[in-house]
Amino acid sequence: FLQPKATSTKTAGKALHKFYVDYSVPVNDNVFDPAAFEKFLHDRIKVDGKPGQLGDSIQISKEANKLVLTSQIPFSKRYLKASAIYLTKKHLKKNSFENFLRVVATSKDTYSLRYFKVDQNEADDEE
Repeated sequence: FLQPKATSTKTAGKALHKFYVDYSVPVNDNVFDPAAFEKFLHDRIKVDGKPGQLGDSIQISKEANKLVLTSQIPFSKRYLKASAIYLTKKHLKKNSFENFLRVVATSKDTYSLRYFKVDQNEADDEE
């Protein structure tokens, strides 16, 4: 009585998950090295429990001042999202940026590197 549902082939060539890390603010100030950050992520994201062996399953690419993480395989969205945040924070700590840069979620799939805001009142008190 029930007809089988037609399976969609539209998702076969499409990216399943895409995340962006926007590092335009620190790059414009010549504080942040995007090439080193891209290599850091490439070496540390794990696929099948093995770091650095992304193959065709995950691509890391640059678009202007953004890094794009794209998963082509059924990959845990939570892991890819957590990797983007966790590994970005780890890279900041490794390069001693953690004291003045932070990771902020600007939208559902975009993360941005921003400076910590310093109160002007504290600077006035010191003078």
